[in-house]
Amino acid sequence: MVYGIAYCPISQKEVLRTLGCADSKALTEEKRDEILLKMFSEEEALNNVGWIAEVISPNYISNSMYRRAKHSLNEVSMNSAISLIKRAIEFGANITEVYVDTVGPPEKYQAKLSEIFPDIKIIVAKKADSIYPIVSAASIVAKVTRDHALKVWEFHEGLEMNHKEFGSGYPGDPLTKKFIRDQIDRVFGYPLLVRFSWSTAELMLQEKAAKCTFEEIDDSTTKKSAGTKSISTFFSPKNEKRRKRHKFFEERYLTINNVFE
Repeated sequence: MVYGIAYCPISQKEVLRTLGCADSKALTEEKRDEILLKMFSEEEALNNVGWIAEVISPNYISNSMYRRAKHSLNEVSMNSAISLIKRAIEFGANITEVYVDTVGPPEKYQAKLSEIFPDIKIIVAKKADSIYPIVSAASIVAKVTRDHALKVWEFHEGLEMNHKEFGSGYPGDPLTKKFIRDQIDRVFGYPLLVRFSWSTAELMLQEKAAKCTFEEIDDSTTKKSAGTKSISTFFSPKNEKRRKRHKFFEERYLTINNVFE
């Protein structure tokens, strides 16, 4: 997922309309590309409009949503927005007003941002993309970045596929539906391109993947007292070089504690 921020002087908001910043969902992919290219190249845009994009990997989102101290997709989105506002301020932008397209209840989101940025006017609204040109500009940045990231995606798992074979990544795309249906591994699920916590992927995993049962661990019984050695240390040669964990496990934050036959 990609989140974006755009900023410009309040007195120069008309520049955004001149660029064509409108509801990004109503624009074609080609039109969004054209607008972002103008933001890169036209002098008026270069002098008045700044932007930042943050790319968040599917793997990070899934781990955030599935770990013990869970973070919802809305929380991931809010944290990204907060981080992007802070970065714009760090870059020297004099931010006095912020307009945000909401995730979840807008009142709650606005109150949270107002608490973090008390000196800034905060407006969080539903469909802000279609109301405020500055939000449209940010959304165009995010969507174009995402689209082009997919076009150059290389599978770590060795799949020889390009974006024309797996589609846009949206649930309504027939190519994406086919990819989700055909590229599932019964044990490991999907390539890292797919967010496992996405409901479309979750349903397919429940249907086609092997069933897994994870034992609930009682923290109170597993905590070791200070100075207590793990039992495995008594069976490992002292000078044995520790093997590097396979990249598959590192990327997915997996650890193996016990193996039973």
